[in-house]
Amino acid sequence: MRTLIVTAFTSLDGVVEAPGGEPGYRNSGWTFKDVAHDDAVYELKGREQEETTALLLGRTSYEAFAPVWPTMDDFAGYNAMPRYVVSTTLQGDDARWPATVLRSLDEVAALKQTEGGPIAVHGSATLARGLADAGLVDRYHLLVFPLLLGAGKRLWSDSDKDTQRLAVRESETYGNGVTKLVYDVVR
Repeated sequence: MRTLIVTAFTSLDGVVEAPGGEPGYRNSGWTFKDVAHDDAVYELKGREQEETTALLLGRTSYEAFAPVWPTMDDFAGYNAMPRYVVSTTLQGDDARWPATVLRSLDEVAALKQTEGGPIAVHGSATLARGLADAGLVDRYHLLVFPLLLGAGKRLWSDSDKDTQRLAVRESETYGNGVTKLVYDVVR
């Protein structure tokens, strides 16, 4: 079974919306605007690209990334690997960045059963919450920024569910206050 990894930039209060500057959110760009840059923080992101064998995205993130990521040398690994988009409304993929459309979390569960390495979920807050609530997430890669953003899309669902235990796989705090937290989901 393939490992499903949710990877996110998050504020201390769990906000994951518009970390890179996407329009429409009042605190857009908070990862680079409000915290000093430190190359060491992003080592995890480079390693993810080397170890991941497929991307899984929600429709909104896919539509935001498709026109941009294919043009970025930093994402050459992601651009070369298979991509999957979970959507009930997407009519077709973007020819600039082809992807397979999955229509349900059941199809994601079936994808996890196939041969291959880790599948990473980038952005896609709504999808990440649904995957977690469905028990499909195996690991979290979090870069927690020392910010309280208040309103915004959150990584965590507010659904009433049983406690989910996590086991620390890696942790490190950097000079700029960002903390790397890598957790395995304990089943």
